[in-house]
Amino acid sequence: MSKHLHLVLGKLLYVALFVTIQVAALIVMFLFFRDQFAYFYIFCMLLSLGASIHILNNTTSNPAYKIAWLIPILLFPIFGGLLYLLFGKYRMTRKQRASSRAIRKQIATVMESEHIAADHLETLPPDAAIQARYLLRASGSPPCVHTQTEYLPIGEAFFDALLRELETAESFIFLEYFIVEEGTMWNSILEVLERKIKQGVEVRLMYDDLGCLLTLPRHYDRVLRAKGLQVCVFNPFNSVLSPRFNNRDHRKICIIDGKIGFTGGINLADEYINAYAKHGHWKDTGVCLRGSAVWSMTVQYLALWGFTSGQVDSFSHYCPPAAWVESIAPDGVVLPYTDLPLDDDLVGETAYLNMIHRAKKYVYITTPYLIIDNEMMTSLCTAAKAGIDVRIITPHIPDKKTVFFLTRSYYEPLQKAGVHIYEYTPGFIHAKTMVCDDEYAIVGTINLDYRSLYLHLEDAVWMYRSSAVSDVKQDFLRTQEISQEMHPEDLGRIGWLKQLWLGILHAFAPLV
Repeated sequence: MSKHLHLVLGKLLYVALFVTIQVAALIVMFLFFRDQFAYFYIFCMLLSLGASIHILNNTTSNPAYKIAWLIPILLFPIFGGLLYLLFGKYRMTRKQRASSRAIRKQIATVMESEHIAADHLETLPPDAAIQARYLLRASGSPPCVHTQTEYLPIGEAFFDALLRELETAESFIFLEYFIVEEGTMWNSILEVLERKIKQGVEVRLMYDDLGCLLTLPRHYDRVLRAKGLQVCVFNPFNSVLSPRFNNRDHRKICIIDGKIGFTGGINLADEYINAYAKHGHWKDTGVCLRGSAVWSMTVQYLALWGFTSGQVDSFSHYCPPAAWVESIAPDGVVLPYTDLPLDDDLVGETAYLNMIHRAKKYVYITTPYLIIDNEMMTSLCTAAKAGIDVRIITPHIPDKKTVFFLTRSYYEPLQKAGVHIYEYTPGFIHAKTMVCDDEYAIVGTINLDYRSLYLHLEDAVWMYRSSAVSDVKQDFLRTQEISQEMHPEDLGRIGWLKQLWLGILHAFAPLV
C-alpha cells in the first residue's frame, strides 16, 4: 500500500509541476499583454469567431460535439478560441503524415490478397454482408472464416488463457494495453515474457502513458527495455495543453506468433481479475481468436507501432504460414477492426448502429458507461418501439461518480421507449459487448460514451454465426440474473441543484 501511495503521490507531483509551469506561463502572457490588452482582446475575439465558423462548417462532426465547443467559446470569447485551438482536434505533424502514408501503403499491399479472399461476402445473407463490407472498407480488415473463437466471460478466465497461450510463443509476442499495473497479473505475465525473451522470442509492449500515469513508475519503459522488451509509450504525457491529451490508446491487444489473438475490456491490472475488490466484484470479458483473423490484428498492431515509434516494420515477416491458417476449421465469420480518432469515420459507433438497425429479435448490451449521442439514443429507442427486445446492463457500483450520475440520466428516455436497463449489483461491469439475434456479436474495448466513440483509439471483434456468439448471449443472461432491473422510481427525485449540474454535464458530455 505504501509503495502504491508513493507512486501515486510521485505522479501527482509530476502533473502538478506541469500545471504550475503552464499557469505561470499564462500569468506571464497576461502581464506581457496588459498594456496591449485592446489588441489582444480583438485578436482573441477574431480567433473565437474563426473557431466558431470552423466548427459550424465542419460537416463531419457530431452536432452534440459542436454544441459542447460553441458554449465555452460564446461564454468565454477571450479564451474560448484558444482552448479550441489547443484541444479541438488533433492534427498530425508532417513527419506523422509521412509515416502514416508509408504504413497505409504497406497495409494495402499486405492485405490485398486478403481482400481478394473476402469475395465470399457475396455468399453471406444481405444483412451480414452489409455489416462486414462496411468494416472491410472502413478499417481495412477483411472477414475471415478460418478462425476459431473462444469467449472469455470473466477476467480470471482471460488471465488463465493468456498465461497458457503465452507459454506457447515461439516467434513473437505483441502486447498493447491502456493500463498496466505492477501486481499479481502483470508480474506473472512479465515473468513469462522475460523467460520467452531468453528463448529468443521477440516481445513488444505498447501502453498508454496517461492510462498508466498512476499505475507505473516514471520511466518504467527503461526498466522494461533493460529486461529485453521493446517498449513504445503512446502519447507521452508532457503537457495538458496539447490536443494529443484527449486521444488515448484504449485498445487491449495480445498477439502470439500471429496465430493467437486476445482482446476485450481487460487491462493488465489486478482489479480486472478480482485479485482485490476495487469497486465490488469486477465483471469483464474478452475473446481469444485462433486463425486467419489474427493476421488482421497483427497488421493493426504494427501499423500503430510504426505510427507511434516511427519504426516501419516488414509486416509480411509476421504473417503466419498459409498452410497453418488453412488447417483451422471454419467457425462462422470473424472480423477484427479498429477505430482511430485521426479520421472522421466513427467505425466503433457505426458497427454498433449497423447491428441495432438490422436486429429482428433482440439486442443485448453490456457497457460500463452509457453516455450516448442522439444517433445512438434514437436507434435504441426506435428498435425498442418496433418490438425488438433491447436490454442493457450497466454497473451498480461506479468507478467515477460523476460519470455514473450522467449515465443514469439516460435511463428514463430509453425506458419510456421500452428498453430494459439493469445494473450489475455485485459491483462494476467493465465489459463492452453486444449480441443480436443469436447470429451477431461484438466484443472489444468500445464503451458507449463519447470518449470511446469519438476520441480514443479502440478495437473490437465482429462475429457472425461463430461459436462465441451463443456464449456471449448466455453470459449476458446469467449476468442479468444477478442484476437489478432499474425503474424511474428506483432513482428517486432529482433536486433543482442536481438538475442544474446534470444540464451542465449533458452540455459538455462530448468533452468529458
